Amino acid sequence: MTQDGELDALVRQRIRGLRIARGWSLDELAARCYLSPSTLSRIETGHRRIALDQLAPIARALSITLDQLVESGADDDVVIRPHRDETRGITTWLLSHESNQTVAKLRVTRTMPKDLRVHPGRDWFTVLSGTIILRLGERTITVRAGEAASFSTMVPHAFGALDGPAEVLCVLDHEGERSHLLDHHEHH
Repeated sequence: MTQDGELDALVRQRIRGLRIARGWSLDELAARCYLSPSTLSRIETGHRRIALDQLAPIARALSITLDQLVESGADDDVVIRPHRDETRGITTWLLSHESNQTVAKLRVTRTMPKDLRVHPGRDWFTVLSGTIILRLGERTITVRAGEAASFSTMVPHAFGALDGPAEVLCVLDHEGERSHLLDHHEHH
């Protein structure tokens, strides 16, 4: 099957699956998106090409975005590839990017940076392996594998790895994401 054919089949599967998940009959969804039940049935079964002007009302009726309805089934939406920033000594896997916070896994190879940063919000991280040295103002705190830290980012802060690489899972609000991740990425 061609890539277009695969995406077409995926979109049909999504329409049918979401309709069934909502407990709607063909007639109910057809009425909600102003299509005839027979047209909708032929779209779901692949007996009719899906026209672009039909996709938008179908997506709206299913309470999803058009992007969600037609997003590719390629591996890129499943496999999260690392972004390596050798100069900063941090590799980032962006695991989730919601409207108000970001979840990322970081591999930290750098030692403590000289500059402390301040920004609104809170940071939270748990150390998966290795040891992180966290500077909060005048304090230096050791956070080991299995331990977590949560702090106000209005306190001047920085972190680095102690005695070799460390991996952390962190949750950042948007200010934290901008400060720790996006400032240093070539692409957003």
